[in-house]
Amino acid sequence: MKKYRCKICGFIYDPELGAPIDGIPAGTPFEEISEDWVCPICGVTKEDFIEIDW
Repeated sequence: MKKYRCKICGFIYDPELGAPIDGIPAGTPFEEISEDWVCPICGVTKEDFIEIDW
């Protein structure tokens, strides 16, 4: 699965891990996360994330 990095703070969203603190279970692709989700570190929107090769 593709990983995504926040352009502001560098937080990495890894679909294999999800974001349990935000109620996003492991295995959830970035594209399936709600559009109103924000970075758990700095609070920016999904628009401020870029796809990365990891």
